[in-house]
Amino acid sequence: MKALALWFWLTKSEDNMSIKSTDERYVAHTYKRFDLAIVSGSGSLCYDDSGKEYIDLTSGIGVNAFGYADPVWAEAVAGQAKILQHTSNLYYTAPCAELAEILCTRTGMSKVFFSNSGAEANECAVKVARKYAAEHKGSEYYNIITLNKSFHGRTLTTLAATGQANFHEKFTPLTEGFLYVDANDTEGLKKLVGENKVAGILIETVQGEGGVNALEPDFVRAVDDICKENDIIFMVDEVQTGNGRTGKLYSYMHFGVQPDVVSTAKGIAGGLPMGATLMSEKCADVLGYGDHGSTFGANPVCAAAAISVMNRMDDKFLSEVTAKGDYIRKRIEGAGYAVSGLGLMVGITPKKPVSEVIAECMDKGVLCLSAKEKLRLLPPLNIPMELLEKAVDIIVEALE
Repeated sequence: MKALALWFWLTKSEDNMSIKSTDERYVAHTYKRFDLAIVSGSGSLCYDDSGKEYIDLTSGIGVNAFGYADPVWAEAVAGQAKILQHTSNLYYTAPCAELAEILCTRTGMSKVFFSNSGAEANECAVKVARKYAAEHKGSEYYNIITLNKSFHGRTLTTLAATGQANFHEKFTPLTEGFLYVDANDTEGLKKLVGENKVAGILIETVQGEGGVNALEPDFVRAVDDICKENDIIFMVDEVQTGNGRTGKLYSYMHFGVQPDVVSTAKGIAGGLPMGATLMSEKCADVLGYGDHGSTFGANPVCAAAAISVMNRMDDKFLSEVTAKGDYIRKRIEGAGYAVSGLGLMVGITPKKPVSEVIAECMDKGVLCLSAKEKLRLLPPLNIPMELLEKAVDIIVEALE
């Protein structure tokens, strides 16, 4: 694969040398990119425009569940593209129906709405909660409670849902009706519920963008109890935590709770854009004809990719995800650094600026992310142990 990447570079050097300048000229400056152009990849390895090899512990921010150009995934995508790439949701398609059945069967949920991203999945969740509350308790019950340090998307509504003021500053007025409470503050949550007319509570069991902060199990169960006691829709944002990332198919399964709504995206289609909002029996029929829609939702190619991903996430595979996460924790904690998160969603607190650690790792051939002040690791779920061990060796060196 390395030879292939180098061949690509040598034969397309003029084009590749202009990647950065062309991007700077024509792409909106919304991303502070690393000085790295990735031109090819295979599994957990990728290659830049000079042919240099990297172990990728980012997986496209948790998207490439099986790494780059996974052959099983690629065959599913290419095969479907040769049959039917798109219709519209005016018609039935087999990939949509099959994927919906898989998701509902494996989660105990009753219905799925398909979209294209995590933000869209969360928008749908908010609409479900508000419509349910309006029909069962009155239209004044529209408030949604989320947690401080949460992140739920970049649309005006999901920005409002995000419990970080710095995301709000430039885009006011945001969608109204969102309230915030600190993670793990059960009494504060009860107080908000008691003082406001609440439609839903939306949480991430691990706050990814907020610092890879795992919620306390007692708090997650308290949220579930509070929602049941007050007929509030309990929503779990599984955009980053879902689809095997934490060692369970969905992270709420660690806590012995059953949400009313689960939103997910990122890794579900292994690299293609797909979001899904799963609804329990309680709110399965809240959305009726015309209440919601998505042009590309359940696109047959994306659905075929997701079927490929879901069908490979059996108990054995998920136990391996847990074991790899445990390995990272043991190594990093053994080196004297604090670790947070679940499964292969890992946060590491360095003793020097995280930007320095990321730069040193990249220089030595390992790609990492940040989340607030922490080093964040989101490797492909099937990363081979020998590559993971090599990458962790480099990370430990960079942390020193």
